[in-house]
Amino acid sequence: MSFKRTIHAVDTHAGTPMRVITGGVTHIPGNSVYEKMKWLEKNDDQLRKLMLREPRGYPAHCCNIIVPPSHPEADAGYIIMEQIEYPVMSGGNTISVVTVLLEMGMLPMKEPVTELVLEAPAGLIRVKAECRNGKVKNVTFQNVPAFAAHLDAVIDVPHLGKVTVDVGWGGMFYVIADVRQFKGLKLIPQHGKEIARISSMIREAAIEQLPVAHPDYPGVGITITQLSGPTDDPNADWKNVVTMASGDFSWDDPTTWTGALDRCPCGTGTCAKMAVLHAKGELPLNKDFRHQSIIGNVYTGRLLEETTIGDKTAVVPTITGTSWIYGLNTFVLDHDDPFTEGFTVGDIWA
Repeated sequence: MSFKRTIHAVDTHAGTPMRVITGGVTHIPGNSVYEKMKWLEKNDDQLRKLMLREPRGYPAHCCNIIVPPSHPEADAGYIIMEQIEYPVMSGGNTISVVTVLLEMGMLPMKEPVTELVLEAPAGLIRVKAECRNGKVKNVTFQNVPAFAAHLDAVIDVPHLGKVTVDVGWGGMFYVIADVRQFKGLKLIPQHGKEIARISSMIREAAIEQLPVAHPDYPGVGITITQLSGPTDDPNADWKNVVTMASGDFSWDDPTTWTGALDRCPCGTGTCAKMAVLHAKGELPLNKDFRHQSIIGNVYTGRLLEETTIGDKTAVVPTITGTSWIYGLNTFVLDHDDPFTEGFTVGDIWA
């Protein structure tokens, strides 16, 4: 049979489904994975939409493409695709990519620990994977440096009032708010719709009122929200729910005040949170920080050392977590299918 596009992928999850494309994508030009990402964004954004929108995806879906690395130290490269952007780094997606590369035999697995280097758009990511009986039990990676951009900033959010937030970089810029500011709201699945509504409004207000800049990624701004708060689980130190945008936001259209909740503990979000806590003197170096998701699983973070990014004090974080493979798939686009970029409908999408 003949199809317009044929894509081979392995589906994984850590709560949030994170697809890893292993075949079917032609050569992507670029002298680095970052350049490959920018080329893809400009020249073949159809692939991102096809994989993440319906009928092949849904609002909380993420996707990765395995690509040849450009750096001589790297064993593999990967491009990260999400609903509204191409992040330069993602923790959960990194863990999923490592799991696929090793469990599917794309790179050799060494038990009890496999060490490898990946090239993300953000640069080299050094990885240690604990392996047993042919399975990846957990993945620890050293992330790009994280830093606090704003601490205890007060923003005016229409319909909510004044909200105190932090902004941290952990591979993406997160606006972070303590959930206890919102009476009756809890970080539980039953409150998911209200979490998404409040988070989307906070994100838009922060974009408008809190300028941010990263010296290596000009033009990258706040794109994502994290509500956080204490947990009563003895196996975790803190709880969070990250809300990802699933479409355009308009203050004039309440149906756009929504998003997709990250079902995993969020790796780059954990790094941003740790950077903020460290800047406030609340998290020292070399102490585990166990960050829990809305469904209860945990990523463990740790700050190794202080460093600088431009003129900013930053920290070097690691994240440990687990993803699980749940599907081996071949996706196709029929020549007669009119929905060449997939589609969204307002019952579950912004």
